[in-house]
Amino acid sequence: MPGVYLACGVTDMRKGISGLAMLAQTVLRQKPASGAVFAFRGRRGDRLKLLYWDGQGFCLYYKILERVRTAEQYSTTVAAG
Repeated sequence: MPGVYLACGVTDMRKGISGLAMLAQTVLRQKPASGAVFAFRGRRGDRLKLLYWDGQGFCLYYKILERVRTAEQYSTTVAAG
């Protein structure tokens, strides 16, 4: 069953599908076309790319966050929630 794999550290967000697929294979040691979702984060933490094989080709989801929360801010929000 495919899973979700998070790349530790930061990734150069200039990388496209081919570059991210190569990272999934070499760094995460997974087959990029396995059906798993591979998540990569940018240097500042406000950019996120998800790579996914849908059976016919790769899908690339790119998100730029308006605000970035630190772990401390997140835990305070969850505790207050």
